[in-house]
Amino acid sequence: MTQLTDLPVIVVGAGPVGMTAAARLAKDGLPVVVVEAEPVPKTDWRASTFHAATLELLQDIGVTEQMKAEGLVAPIYQFRDRRDGLVAEFDFRLLAAETPYPYRLQLNQQHLVRMLHDQLRADDRVELLFGSRVTGVANTAAGVTADVQTPDGPRVLHGSHLIGADGPGSTVRGSLGIEFAGYTYPERFMIVSTTVDLGERIPGLAHVNYIADPAQWLFLLRTPESWRAVYPVPPDEPVEAASTPERLQEQLQAVAPYPADYPIVDFQAYNVHQRVAASFRAGNIVIAGDAAHINSPLGGIGLNSGIHDVMDAAARIVRIRAGEADPDAELSAYDAVRRQVAMEYVQADTQRNTERLKETDETRRRASQEEMRAIAADPARARAYMRRVSLLESVRRFGIGLPPGHPMEVPV
Repeated sequence: MTQLTDLPVIVVGAGPVGMTAAARLAKDGLPVVVVEAEPVPKTDWRASTFHAATLELLQDIGVTEQMKAEGLVAPIYQFRDRRDGLVAEFDFRLLAAETPYPYRLQLNQQHLVRMLHDQLRADDRVELLFGSRVTGVANTAAGVTADVQTPDGPRVLHGSHLIGADGPGSTVRGSLGIEFAGYTYPERFMIVSTTVDLGERIPGLAHVNYIADPAQWLFLLRTPESWRAVYPVPPDEPVEAASTPERLQEQLQAVAPYPADYPIVDFQAYNVHQRVAASFRAGNIVIAGDAAHINSPLGGIGLNSGIHDVMDAAARIVRIRAGEADPDAELSAYDAVRRQVAMEYVQADTQRNTERLKETDETRRRASQEEMRAIAADPARARAYMRRVSLLESVRRFGIGLPPGHPMEVPV
């Protein structure tokens, strides 16, 4: 008879969150099956910031130093106004006594996926099913099942637990009937990447810049491959029109004039939501990352909090599989803790960041500027602010994967 501990953990989704989950579970000796609809590892450029708390966690699966070697260390970021210039500058090196990573690491997310894919495909405990689509999941008396359409035909996977890291349109969440309440911003966001050094076009520009403007805010950041500009596309402008070469050039020239056309290496427009699932757990199935909560990208929190989700879930599943914990209490704690973090930090901070940049009321705009200047000028307030935006505060407050009832943990 098959025992629960003989079964693999099923991970649905092979983006950075799903691959992190698989790597963390395999490191603890658990068998894992990863199911991914795409035929090859994902190459999405969208997320590119890794915060200090996340780099600390990724040490556990042995990729942080490789990420640092390939990435761009960005200790300073700026709040700017499109009309008035620099408003406030923050230096993460104020956190040097609290973390070995007092900076944002800029590295496009597909590089983490590549690193983890290389690691996992060499591990005999891990089965990678690319080009395969989950069509339904269920809890059973023996654990969980996942119905999968593979290139070789349908297959039913049996596992002890399942982690759904399959993005905003999550089949796992939908199969479980979990509500995904929230709202969608009326405008789309456009990301445009260019090899032109915007730091040479705009004097004093940092590697990471939030630029407020009531007509069109901007987010400018540098990655190892390129500079990226993020800006809103008005609701009445069709994506097709916003994506023409002429329109992309017009937008970049408005950021900083450039005598020749900007070379564009990547662009994409996407809808932006603020949503949180009604529950992050059903039986032995949990959801994580964008499957559980989606938010504005301003602040670089979505990818990071998703990695925190699966690090938390994996620690609990490892204890359950070892017979060291009460299964229901552990997974209920995951639901309570990670959902509270999503509401109090991920949703609150990303919404605040977005609203600050797009504020149209001049009095509130000026008040926001003065607030940011005051925070940046006071080392104690600046340190507290950066602890929060780097997610160090949430990790220190709630921990990651702490046993139920631990004093740092939210009561369940």
